[in-house]
Amino acid sequence: MHVNGWWILLHLVLFVFWLGGDLGVFWSSRFVLKPELTPAARATALKIMSGLDLGPKICLVLFLPSGVTLMALDPHGAGIFTWWLVALTWLGAACWLWLTIKSHHHPISWVRRTDWAIRITLIIALGTVAFYTLIADRPFGVDTNPKWLGAKVLLYTVAIACGLGIRLTLRPFGPAFGALMTTGSTPEVERTLKRSIDGCLPYVWGIWGSVLAAAALGVLKPFADL
Repeated sequence: MHVNGWWILLHLVLFVFWLGGDLGVFWSSRFVLKPELTPAARATALKIMSGLDLGPKICLVLFLPSGVTLMALDPHGAGIFTWWLVALTWLGAACWLWLTIKSHHHPISWVRRTDWAIRITLIIALGTVAFYTLIADRPFGVDTNPKWLGAKVLLYTVAIACGLGIRLTLRPFGPAFGALMTTGSTPEVERTLKRSIDGCLPYVWGIWGSVLAAAALGVLKPFADL
């Protein structure tokens, strides 16, 4: 058995559930927008959409520590990613995962702000590391041309950024859906709902493209001198 087999399997499963869950969220969102459905039916579609959305959120968080673990198990990365760094990464990811689940079920303001700050910090930090890996001849002393890894990390930051874009775009959705449930459908309510959800589509496509491209890079490792 490959010594890294279970970790590779976990990493691939996260890819599958991330993309599969996102597809489910997208499909259920189409029913939320159907004005011919009753408000109760649309509320049920929204519950399904929200439930499915937790899966990709969890996958995004766990993708980071599982990837760091794989890099630490590789002989070329063992000198950089020590056991204590891996342990700290998993500890930090566990805290982030708690915030993510808490924010999903109970969107308390301080939880959402902390989660937002973590994502901004990761975008900046990992984006910097990714760009350095892409432009340096021997990034961090590694001479195996790990530009594929730099590109993969960069795609991860793109996915995080797209998720933040979705949150910003969906801000008008809650009040509009609340109006739908209390006063019924109006042209203005329907326009706001459609604008909010359809406005997320470029970010959704960005996440799908990033996830698929990152998976391809992880499997193919183009131009790597291994």
